[in-house]
Amino acid sequence: MLTVNGRVRLWRRRWHSAKGGSSTPIDAWVDTAESTISLGVREMACRLNGDGKNFDKAAANLARTAQVQVCGETLRVLVETEGRRVLRAQQSGQLALEWSAADCRVDPKAAASPTRVYVGSDGVMVPLVTDAEKVSRRTKIKERRRRRGKKAKPLPPRKPGADQHYKEFKIVAFYDETEAHRLVAGTRGDCEAAGRLMRREAGRIHLDQADEKVGNVDGSPWIRNQVERQSLPLDDLGLDFYHLGENVHKARREIYGEEDETGKRWAGELLHVFKHDGYEAAWEQLLEWRVELPRGRAAADRLVNYVSERREMIKYPAFRAKGWQIGSGPTEATCKTLTARLKGSGMRWDGDNAETIMALEALTQSGQWSAYWKSQLRPTG
Repeated sequence: MLTVNGRVRLWRRRWHSAKGGSSTPIDAWVDTAESTISLGVREMACRLNGDGKNFDKAAANLARTAQVQVCGETLRVLVETEGRRVLRAQQSGQLALEWSAADCRVDPKAAASPTRVYVGSDGVMVPLVTDAEKVSRRTKIKERRRRRGKKAKPLPPRKPGADQHYKEFKIVAFYDETEAHRLVAGTRGDCEAAGRLMRREAGRIHLDQADEKVGNVDGSPWIRNQVERQSLPLDDLGLDFYHLGENVHKARREIYGEEDETGKRWAGELLHVFKHDGYEAAWEQLLEWRVELPRGRAAADRLVNYVSERREMIKYPAFRAKGWQIGSGPTEATCKTLTARLKGSGMRWDGDNAETIMALEALTQSGQWSAYWKSQLRPTG
């Protein structure tokens, strides 16, 4: 058995009967998983892998820091298996939260302060192994075996690969004003799967108990559709100001050029109106600009359509008057942290394995790392 104190060899007594089969009672006492790797090693391996560049490097760090010797392939299997356990624990509700929406006070020091929860969601691209790459790899392995001329075990059945090099994974985040309370999760599923994830996580924190429930998203139609379809009890859903600014400056660069001062001044003034005067005033200014524009009509039309389609979400003066955030920065940061381990140089993943790595990182981002590992301990009394 591999433990954090090195390898321990055990002599065990196994009992057997024709009717009941075999049983080794001491296994359940020695290791919660009844396997050859202890819970302590599993946690340490997952922790080092989260900050590692690849499984071989994480295995080397494990050997140097804890004198626990495993190869990169063993560590990969260990980490991905643990990630699947985390996913099952999240989906079944076995992993209890230590907070709810009722704890998310705007001013934690004031008992009379209202409670507020922000909801965010986004998509992020993850590199995957395509089916063609899997076929190519398998062909090369067979060729190496043929040249070696030695008999070997048959290869396991080939796992189908993806049809594209990148697929969009969906991220869901719940957080309070100070981000002292956070709950994040990810899925490789489609928009419907992301919607179900929103509803499940909203139920876990009892979102309906918050005095103020605010959505801040990038304006993607699928997010708005799922918020409505899943009947999330939001007081309002706003368009992230940064994404509006991105589209305004994209039009500016196409029409005026990168460094043109006139374009920069126009973009700054338009965003100021959006932020302080609201949609109607900015819309009139945008239409007047569009009519007088001598060139770049296609880029201007794209911006006009983008703004028009998100009219109901552009409420910056109202949000600011209530003290609500108008940016989705915490959600954007979550997208980066949840997929940082997946996006190293040359990395390619199977979709289900990438999801398990995200699940482990979600434990850290949600402050549930210690709670999860404690939940894996088996009572000895």
